[in-house]
Amino acid sequence: MLATMPSSTHLVPFRGHKTWVQVTTPEIARDAALPLFVLHGGPGMAHNYVANIAALADETGRTVIHYDQLGCGNSTHLPDAPRDFWTPELFVDEFDAVRTALGIGQFHLLGQSWGGMLGAEIAVRRPAELASLAICNSPASMQLWVEGAATLRAQLPAETLAALDRHEAAGTVTDPEYLAATHEFYRRHVCRVEPTPADFADSEAQMEAEPTVYHTMNGPNEFHVIGTLRNWSIIDRLSAITAPVLVVAGEYDEATPATWQPFVDHIPDVRSHVFPDSSHCTHLEKPEEFRAVIADFLHAQDLAAARV
Repeated sequence: MLATMPSSTHLVPFRGHKTWVQVTTPEIARDAALPLFVLHGGPGMAHNYVANIAALADETGRTVIHYDQLGCGNSTHLPDAPRDFWTPELFVDEFDAVRTALGIGQFHLLGQSWGGMLGAEIAVRRPAELASLAICNSPASMQLWVEGAATLRAQLPAETLAALDRHEAAGTVTDPEYLAATHEFYRRHVCRVEPTPADFADSEAQMEAEPTVYHTMNGPNEFHVIGTLRNWSIIDRLSAITAPVLVVAGEYDEATPATWQPFVDHIPDVRSHVFPDSSHCTHLEKPEEFRAVIADFLHAQDLAAARV
């Protein structure tokens, strides 16, 4: 299905580097359907694992834009950049550069995991052209994320938990035993589809081959967060968001309800949806249901934007 949809790729200049962008256009465009930007997670996981969201182009008659954030995928890699180079502000500026280069006015924004955090960072700045934001499987603070991960981690089998604790204390987080224990957490709370979907495996492989962004900003894995984002929070800024927001998560998501509840509590115009029997990659585990919920939200906001 995705292979049949028209798409084009571009390299957008950004701070002396290049950001790779893919624009997917519908076979039949709907006049009121505003374009959708998709922000991938990680940070540093590239667009591959969220590529299937491009199906919204034909399903909703809108243009769908993916891009690889700086430092990963098909964009410029900067393995020697200093640690303080990698900040949320860098990626907000990159998004602005991409949108400006494409000449897009009003738009919708969808971010998955770190992408939802980045989407919130963009939304609190109140861009007048932002028609809506979908925050998917994302925390409002890394402290809440770490606390949620600790709760889920404590539910792992005793031998798995012991292996995690032992190798983290020793600093041997690349040991095969540690990686196997990590996989058990991922199998439960990151992506419950087995075998692992090819798109997710592609993103994971490119991140492992060049993990600068992920290791610098996050850490070695999803629950051992020791990177520059470890103190990140947007909770005290959420009331500044004026765009309509949809918050979605999975029943078994590593983004536990406590991590995303502040979005619901503090954003003025917000609604939420939890997908049963799914985890962090809801869009891969229940793709049609996920896209249907997103499509309904986008359509409602298209109509609202058209009335203004």
